[in-house]
Formats: sequence, structure tokens, C-alpha cells
Amino acid sequence: MINESIKLLVVEGYARESRDTLAESGMALASDLYKEMLLSIAPNAIVDIVTPADVDTSLPEGVALNSYDGVAMTGSNLSVLDDSNPSVRRQVDFQKEIFEQGVPSFGSCWALQVGTVASGGEVRINPKGREMGFARKIKLTNSGLNHPLYKGKPPVFDGFASHEDEVISTPPNSVILSGNHVSRVQAMEITCGNGTMWALQYHPEYDTGELASLIRCREERLIRMGFFGDSESLHEYTRKLDILRENPQRKDTAWELGIDTDILDKSVRQLEVTNWIEGLVLPNVSH
Repeated sequence: MINESIKLLVVEGYARESRDTLAESGMALASDLYKEMLLSIAPNAIVDIVTPADVDTSLPEGVALNSYDGVAMTGSNLSVLDDSNPSVRRQVDFQKEIFEQGVPSFGSCWALQVGTVASGGEVRINPKGREMGFARKIKLTNSGLNHPLYKGKPPVFDGFASHEDEVISTPPNSVILSGNHVSRVQAMEITCGNGTMWALQYHPEYDTGELASLIRCREERLIRMGFFGDSESLHEYTRKLDILRENPQRKDTAWELGIDTDILDKSVRQLEVTNWIEGLVLPNVSH
């Protein structure tokens, strides 16, 4: 646990309409998940939320971007390939400003792709298809093995995943820190302008219950894509995920789903976030 008093900003990646849809389906908002995660790691932090996907958003009155010690961006159902979408362009521009102002940044999934495009890299639809549920056998690169993002992390691990896009061309001044057989880039350090971003393709903010809700929310699509044979098999799978949320010690259910402590132990699953605060945010604290 980090006891220092720090000021963090969470960037909500979903546009308002999508946030409303998620709320109606019973899912937590991505920014709320991130805020909860950050406060569980740094309970004395002040955490604000901003929604640059919306045209009418702004930082809290009288607060400058560079007054934050760190910025964390959530996932999203948007695609950076849709560069004609104002909700996409606003978030890419916001990340460019974060880089320019030198505020340390972090994020998962959509955030990695936004950071890539904002700093001159390229993203495409993954020809291998959607990575859904769990990103299996994420392996640290040689750079990742010695990088502070992964201090204390196993060299091979699983993480929560839900994405179709992938980084295909890395930006200048970036380093790939991990990857797997589906996505060559599962984590990257990006240095751009005056700032540095540590970003993941997977989701440390999820737990098995949140994944179950996401799968149920996208039931028809996932069945159509072949992840489940029918509605019954999908709901049986999510039932087991819910069991593990209530009781992570259920070895039988964990064994059935093929998951281990890298998924079930929050301190392991969210270690990258702790390392980001300790390695990038705290050295940036000005007070």
C-alpha cells in the first residue's frame, strides 16, 4: 500500500452513450473501476475523473492538467482506427497534451492504442481475431525483465483481455515490454514530448465478476464470433467466473477455467499499477 498523498486523474475512455449502455446492463463504469483500483493501492490519493470523449467535458474548475501527479486512462469500446470520430480525436489530442505537459501516464487496452497513435505509432485490426476473456501466456521481453513496470512480476503470466485492435508499428522512443501469441505488444513504455507512458494491452482493473458482466453484456456478439456455442454455455461460464469473484479460493472452479494467482490475487494482478505509482508518479510529486 502506498501512503503518500498524490493527485491522480482518471481519463474515462467510453463515450456517454456507451457508458449509459454499460450502466443499464449492470456493469461498473471503466473510470469507476480505475478509481477504485487506484484508491485501493494509494488510499490517500485524490482521484478526479474526466471524460474527453464527450464534447462538453472539462477538468475540475481551476485545476490545470499539470497539477496532477499522474494520469491513468481506461479501456473503451472505441477504435483509434475510426479517426473521423470526434470522441476518438479528442482523446488522442488529450493524450498528446498529457505528453507535452510531462505528466506521467498509464492505461490499459484502449489507452495503449491511444498512446501509440498520439506518439506516432500505428494500430490495426488484429488479423488473429479478438483476444477475449484472458490474454494467455504474456511473456516479458528482455527489456521487460529489467523494467520497473514489471518489478516483482512473474516472467510469464495471464491477464484479463477484451480487444480487437493491436499495435502494429511502435512509436519512436518506445520499448515493447511484453507480448504473447495473439498480440506482439502487451505492454510498452512510450516516451514522447516531455512525458512517459507505461501502458498495457490487458486489464488489471478487471476481476472475474467484471469479466462475467462484460461477457453477458456482449452475449450475442461473442456467440456469433464463436467464443461460445450457445447462450447456455456462455451463462455457465460466467456463473463460474462469478463464483470465483465471491470465493477466489475455489480451486476446483479455478482449475476448470485454467486460471491461477496471476488472475485471482489482486496484488499480483495489479502490480503494474503499483509499480507505475512508485516508479513514475511519486518521483513527479512536486509537494
